[in-house]
Amino acid sequence: MYEIILTLHSYWAYLVLLVLIIATVNALIKSFGDKEYEANDFRKSLFTLIVSHIQLLIGLILYFVSPRFELWSELGGEVMSNSLARLYLVEHPFVNIIAIALITIGYSKHKKKLTSKAKLKTIAIFYSIALILFLSRIPWSSWMG
Repeated sequence: MYEIILTLHSYWAYLVLLVLIIATVNALIKSFGDKEYEANDFRKSLFTLIVSHIQLLIGLILYFVSPRFELWSELGGEVMSNSLARLYLVEHPFVNIIAIALITIGYSKHKKKLTSKAKLKTIAIFYSIALILFLSRIPWSSWMG
């Protein structure tokens, strides 16, 4: 079961990154270009919200079924001094939960804005920060290997 969830989590991450990049770049370009907010922009931001929340659920399941989770009891307080254990058990989940929270907040806030510029600017800011956070905590060595 662990291998299936790990594979799903890894491949779904590509989808999350793709749609997050599309939504972010779209919002940035339209925001700086003084373009109008359209139904397609809403769909892009909503799809990003949905796929990121699915990734969160997959990741939470993976976290608790992972053999790495046992490192908490094996290493105890030493988890923080082991860089690989710290990445998988603390940094990756914590930072990515924050990123998904930012996507959720940005999506929610943009719906309350009344002008196209304000809607696009909100999505651009929150989704950009989320993208940077995601990219900062991907375990690149094992993900690309």
